[in-house]
Amino acid sequence: MPRDADGTLIDWQWVRSLDLAGGIGCASDADLDPGASGGSAHDLLAADYAVRDRLEAIIAQCNTAFMTDFDRLIASYRLPRALAYANRRLNDEIALLIDRGVAEGHWTVHDEQRGRVGVQVLVPTDGTDVADIQDRTADIDEARSARRKARMNQERSGRSGMARANLDAAAATTAGRPTGGAATSSASAGAGADDAVARRIADYGRPDWRSSYLPGRDIADVIGIDIETSGTDPARVYIIDVGFECMDVSADPSAAAAAAAAAAAGATAASGATAASDGGYRYERESYAADGAYGQARLPFGVTARAARHGNPFIARLTGIDIAERGPESGVRLFDEWPAAQRGLLMRLEQRPYVAHNATFEHKFFMLNIAGYAESYRAGRITIIDTMPMSRQWDPGSAPDDAHPYGDNRLESYAKRQGALPESEAERHLGLEDAHIMLVAMRRHLADLRAEGRGPWGADGRVGVGGKRCGRRY
Repeated sequence: MPRDADGTLIDWQWVRSLDLAGGIGCASDADLDPGASGGSAHDLLAADYAVRDRLEAIIAQCNTAFMTDFDRLIASYRLPRALAYANRRLNDEIALLIDRGVAEGHWTVHDEQRGRVGVQVLVPTDGTDVADIQDRTADIDEARSARRKARMNQERSGRSGMARANLDAAAATTAGRPTGGAATSSASAGAGADDAVARRIADYGRPDWRSSYLPGRDIADVIGIDIETSGTDPARVYIIDVGFECMDVSADPSAAAAAAAAAAAGATAASGATAASDGGYRYERESYAADGAYGQARLPFGVTARAARHGNPFIARLTGIDIAERGPESGVRLFDEWPAAQRGLLMRLEQRPYVAHNATFEHKFFMLNIAGYAESYRAGRITIIDTMPMSRQWDPGSAPDDAHPYGDNRLESYAKRQGALPESEAERHLGLEDAHIMLVAMRRHLADLRAEGRGPWGADGRVGVGGKRCGRRY
């Protein structure tokens, strides 16, 4: 891997010089206090941003190098995990240096969405020039995306079979062959509308790269998992909550529903309505019944002292988890410093297919947090199934409309359409509760698809378990 994700030659001597365990930031704890004399917040922040931009470009390229190492010359994913470990601590320092600048009156901060990336924008209040300490993440992401698109376009244009493929696709459309999910019924809705909107509606529900995560017709026993994190970038933030449970999603949902109704009516013990079969665990909401699930678990994790000091009010409002109370003094351990917790979770992920909603989110965090996960995934020992493309391709209720121009595929909406979450309730945004409604929705959705001969049981359905798994060909 001579170059990073931005095409820059990697200085491996510089990488070797980094103290990944002790910290790679340019500031001490004393430097983070307002009025500190060890160095200005501006200069320290500029130095930390330079390190982060350099390091993250290497981390980004590590995944490509590892997954395309077909000769298996790279045995371990330990390096990117170690770099991400250090980068999270660096990001904590950056947040506190920004806080220091606010406290000293140099700038104010507001969040801004730029393309696919959210960034913090500094606005000077005392004449300080902040041009060199603005977060460049969005600009870097946009440049990488442009390079990827240019590379893909070049590859497409060089394929000798491209013209024939276009002809085949056109012939198939003319012949009236189904092109998947809600697309056929939605295409007419775009007639007369703006061309871009019409194309978006026509394309919605068609098979795409997400199709590799769809279940097959023999899917049965799975583990559903959902994680809560202190942000969205796995190289910058922490896993703070993991919830999972197992379920046979091929089971008859009507029987499970009847059992749940009986429990709610008092026909079973009060604990039977919401308790796990392996330890009496109760869901946080009394309206949630086990409904055929078993092996439920909730795993709370902590954050560093610096992350706790900075806090995250948004995550606290969303999940109810205040990371300001999850520092080292709380006794709650960090996931990326707890090998036993990582081994236990990896063992479960290898035992049966795991299901997540927008599974690439969990997958990216697991790659950079769980020792052995990347190696196991590349070796084909992990199968990933995603309920988001199930919603997008097989649930007509998710089709685009004025309120949701790209379709409504949120877990909350999908669960409500499948009757797994009452209309009066919102998604809880806690790992176990969200994993539960996801599995119940999936099981009910699969039952309907089987009865209608659609989805896995349609003409384009897959045999076997399905899902995304390395080293397997269909």
